[in-house]
Amino acid sequence: MEPLSPNAQNDSTANGLQKKWWKEAVVYQIYPRSFKDSNGDGIGDLKGITSKLDYIKGLGVDVIWLSPMYDSPNADNGYDIRDYRKIMREFGTMADLMNC
Repeated sequence: MEPLSPNAQNDSTANGLQKKWWKEAVVYQIYPRSFKDSNGDGIGDLKGITSKLDYIKGLGVDVIWLSPMYDSPNADNGYDIRDYRKIMREFGTMADLMNC
């Protein structure tokens, strides 16, 4: 996805205040487990998210916020992260994340 235009941070409002990209951006949160299953196991995954990036961009989305997808014992729906350097196996791999 392309970031907001470089001039977006230089834009001013009618009263002269600087616009902030995070106040103007459209943010779309994705819960990977239920978004799109790419391998037929019934669980959404990173490859499923990647396959829909053009569609999401077409909706006018500027930023994607991913709910937890890191390695977890999954006692708290993934929010109990065990290792920030690993992806939960059912969602894919770190390489899949880097291709998003």
